[in-house]
Amino acid sequence: MNNFRTTFPYVSRELLNWFPGHMGKGMKQMQQKLKLVDCVIEVHDARIPLTGRNTDFKHTISGIKPHILVLNKSDHIEKQFESKIIDRLQQESNDPMHILFTNCKSQSCRGLRKLMPMAQDLINSSDRYNRSSQREFCIMIIGVPNVGKSSLINVLRNRHLNKKGASQVGAVAGVTRSVLNRIKICEEPLIYLLDTPGILEPNIADTETGLRLALVSCLQDHLVGEELIADYLLFLLNKHKNFRYVEVMGLKEPTDSIASALMSHAIHLNKMTRTKQLDGTSVVRPDINMAAKLMLKSFRTGAFGKILLDEDKIMCQNNSIKLKNY
Repeated sequence: MNNFRTTFPYVSRELLNWFPGHMGKGMKQMQQKLKLVDCVIEVHDARIPLTGRNTDFKHTISGIKPHILVLNKSDHIEKQFESKIIDRLQQESNDPMHILFTNCKSQSCRGLRKLMPMAQDLINSSDRYNRSSQREFCIMIIGVPNVGKSSLINVLRNRHLNKKGASQVGAVAGVTRSVLNRIKICEEPLIYLLDTPGILEPNIADTETGLRLALVSCLQDHLVGEELIADYLLFLLNKHKNFRYVEVMGLKEPTDSIASALMSHAIHLNKMTRTKQLDGTSVVRPDINMAAKLMLKSFRTGAFGKILLDEDKIMCQNNSIKLKNY
């Protein structure tokens, strides 16, 4: 068996920081609307439950409001990890946490069925201050980019009102850019949701956090580089002895070289690119960038199996993957 890397090469954190203007503006708009909000639902990707949550939310948005953490896209992790994830999150929090796992693609998802009743119970048992005389409930949906906030709103709207989605959904981070008007999702009791833009912290905590956010599409691929993200994915797959990529990508054996893996993958799929030489002749070469994009797509659609990227953090508190510093 090949000898695989035990550490991932140093990557500049600057490459992984992404905080466009609409995020800062969105945070201010969210703070301004807080007086109209009874409960905050924070949505995050279940594959990275301990990585990349915006810590600013706790101090500036959720605060004293009832708070529910929804770990979405739970169909991409093994169910056996759910109780372990809850235990670790409870350990890290000083307050009791209300945590649900959801899969917006499944109409039978238990987490989706429990969400609105849980929110109503928390609001009814809380001090609503200036909103105590209001009959309707208003819930703000927050989270980092591309974790499924708009999809969650659309599913809840369809479930309770049997109406089509009111929030735009996309597979690229940053589709929702403004705090929208209230979206009605239930008539009795009257419940409105506020969709908000995905907001990252202005400075990514560390390289590992940035790369894991990039892997689950919370950062835009082209800003980080598809080949770099694919290399980190290969590193993690080998570290966890998940060699399903060999068959999916058409390789002969596991490899630690992303260049070799992408070259073979491009050839296997017959993805070629034609480049012009200085002398005017054309050369056909394997399309490495396209191969990287397809490798990432395979991971994100589950072709490599169910993968909890934070498994190391869940299973062993002090066993986080270390990155080289040069």
